[in-house]
Amino acid sequence: MNTMLKTTTATLALCIASGSVMAQDATITIESWRSEDQAIWDNVLIPAFQESHPGIEVQFTPTAPTEYNAALNARLEGGTAGDLIVCRPFDGSLALFERGQLADISDLEGLSNFPDFARAAWQTDDASATFCVPMASVIHGFIYNADAFAELGLEEPTTVDEFFAVLDAIQEDGTYTPLAIGSADQWEAATMAYTNIGPTYWGGEAGRQALIEGSAAFTDPEYVAPFEVMERWTDYMGRSYQAQGYTDSQNLFTLGRAAIYPTGSWEISGFNAQADFEMGAFPPPVQAAGDTCYISDHTDIGIGMNAATDNPEAARTFLEWVASPEFAELYTNELPGFFSLSNAEFEVEDPLAQEMISWRQECESTIRVAHQILSRGEPNTWNNMWTVSANVFNDAASPEEAAAALQDGLAAWYAPQQN
Repeated sequence: MNTMLKTTTATLALCIASGSVMAQDATITIESWRSEDQAIWDNVLIPAFQESHPGIEVQFTPTAPTEYNAALNARLEGGTAGDLIVCRPFDGSLALFERGQLADISDLEGLSNFPDFARAAWQTDDASATFCVPMASVIHGFIYNADAFAELGLEEPTTVDEFFAVLDAIQEDGTYTPLAIGSADQWEAATMAYTNIGPTYWGGEAGRQALIEGSAAFTDPEYVAPFEVMERWTDYMGRSYQAQGYTDSQNLFTLGRAAIYPTGSWEISGFNAQADFEMGAFPPPVQAAGDTCYISDHTDIGIGMNAATDNPEAARTFLEWVASPEFAELYTNELPGFFSLSNAEFEVEDPLAQEMISWRQECESTIRVAHQILSRGEPNTWNNMWTVSANVFNDAASPEEAAAALQDGLAAWYAPQQN
């Protein structure tokens, strides 16, 4: 009797243990728009996860960035989407959660590794539910050809006047196009120009929140001013910049034909591989010496769980790992320029990435002005910002007209701006 009891108990324990292992045996897939990250996921991140979780196979299955939103929505509606969803920040992912397509992961222990502002990009407005683990932010600023600067005897500008003095010196020399940016694709005019330098004028988070609250309008001087500065940029953007697309600007810079590239930290990996000259970076110049420095440190990428996944336990296990200090260090150093939002402390190995992340200590951080709440209606403020920013570059709208178009579009549907 005792022998039978012991045998039965041992067998039950073995079954329970085996069941636990079997519950973790699964293949999970990750949806993403970052197709350029395939090798890093396949060769570094996934093997690191599987070293401690050998029973879970992970497949990274990205879609081209321009097709991601539509393709993901179709797969979610059709029930064929992956187990894990790489999340854009704020309203796009919030809409997926509200449709019941992203799971509530508020009880994930690893979320405590992130500050409030990082979690806010993937929470409901009242912060009662979190639906994606923060992965990384990107920091806006200016990357420059350090060899060209040394050749011309130039130093990094810190004020707007110094910035234009540097542009004048580059223009006068004639060897390099001063600014590598065009307007053909529109989005870079908004992303790498208006929302790059804008926080300097509207005071970062204070100015962004004022628009959300309705106590400020795009037609106020501090929101018009960045367009006025952009209008001045056009004298330094080279011939035919109106026909110059994003990849054209990248090539112009990495081939050593342009001196300064208004951009964000997401370019670092590609530029490291393509440019054969030393590079440096500086944050958006302040209006006057001693002014507060502001950077767009944009919460850019997170990862959540498909609410309809057949593998919720394995998916949550992976999300807990993404929230870990191990992932934070790996991701930041394997993808220089994509900076973990974790509280974990570690060394950033790439010198250009280290330079840009150091701005967090010197400057006040904010996010892209139209990404939270202000682009939920039609016309979409962020998409509208693409158009009006490009129009300023193309001399198709004055700074005042561009700001008025933004304000009219927002006021057409957003109640706090209808006073």
